Amino acid sequence: MAQIFEHTIKVLFQHCDPAGIVFYPRYFEMVNQTVEEWHEVGLKHSFSQMHLDSGYGVPTVSIGAEFTAPSKMGDVLSWSLIVTKLGRTSAHLHIEARCRDELRMTATPVLVSVHMETGRPVPWSDEIRHRMQQYLAPSE
Repeated sequence: MAQIFEHTIKVLFQHCDPAGIVFYPRYFEMVNQTVEEWHEVGLKHSFSQMHLDSGYGVPTVSIGAEFTAPSKMGDVLSWSLIVTKLGRTSAHLHIEARCRDELRMTATPVLVSVHMETGRPVPWSDEIRHRMQQYLAPSE
């Protein structure tokens, strides 16, 4: 059984439109925050270590999203992340945001490991690949 990475984000004024609900581009910032937290806490390799020390990055090369219910200022969103496919240089993720039991948003980003100087894809390190595999959902 795959591990699921989880953390919470409280919806703040800065996330909302004048109606007091999350303005949809802010969800993408929260998705990125979830990916960044996963790297630091789940993979034990923070973005600062990766970008500044190792010289690698993980840009999002594609992302799908579904918005199923609005989130309001003050809601606490529970975010979950699993890996659905792990390639040599890419990772396909499934990320959900829930408030209590209600699904609010689903995202399916694809990350690619790249060398920061060249911008070219590079294979995941053995250590990072091993840690990512702990979050890999079984194939259907």
